[in-house]
Amino acid sequence: MPKTVKKSFQAPEETRPVDKGKLEVVKLGDVTAMRATFEPGWRWSECVKPIAGTESCQVAHMGYMIQGRMKVQMDDGSEEELGPGDVAVIPPGHDAWIVGNERAVFIDFQGGSVYAKPHN
Repeated sequence: MPKTVKKSFQAPEETRPVDKGKLEVVKLGDVTAMRATFEPGWRWSECVKPIAGTESCQVAHMGYMIQGRMKVQMDDGSEEELGPGDVAVIPPGHDAWIVGNERAVFIDFQGGSVYAKPHN
């Protein structure tokens, strides 16, 4: 019989610092969950691009916005803004940035295993 797996972002298995933010990662069997906390002024193309080494974010995300506001712009120019309570699927090929002066917190259930790591 399968067992329940419980972990806490209060004791992450991995923490990845990024400019103007931090990423806390826990592994739940086949799923890697990540809590991304970004400060005002964070922008993927300025804060994570140097780590990833790609022109835009090539990681897919599926997650829940807990706090703050984040704008996502796809490589084709289309945009979406996420706010508290929003659930989103964000495909590869995007930039993102924090809107306003509030810290943003996003829980990601898809991209945590590879986000903010060098692209191979």
